[in-house]
Amino acid sequence: MKLWIIIGSLLAALSVLGGAFGAHGLKSKVSEADLEIFETGVKYQMYHALGLVLIGFIGFHYRQDVLTIPAYLLLMGTFIFSGSLYILVLTNIRWFGAVTPVGGICLVLGWILLSYNIYRY
Repeated sequence: MKLWIIIGSLLAALSVLGGAFGAHGLKSKVSEADLEIFETGVKYQMYHALGLVLIGFIGFHYRQDVLTIPAYLLLMGTFIFSGSLYILVLTNIRWFGAVTPVGGICLVLGWILLSYNIYRY
């Protein structure tokens, strides 16, 4: 479970860097609406990075099989959700916005499965 703490911590660090990049590097280069979209990606990346750290700590008290799939769903959802927003803003390929809900669904399923697995345990 130490792995999820490491992955979550690295994602959190990248989120801080992404926030700084958005605030200082993108502010004069993209529209205010695109800056908000980018910031949404950064926020959700941080929330779910902390969720992965939490799963890592929970893993010291629960069997690994209870947490593995929810952790992978949060990781995959973060990459798809936040990544699609970053790509949308940085490349101006607007159809990437259609990919974002797939990441959101992974995130929701990860949290629901985590709660269900812990309840069932």
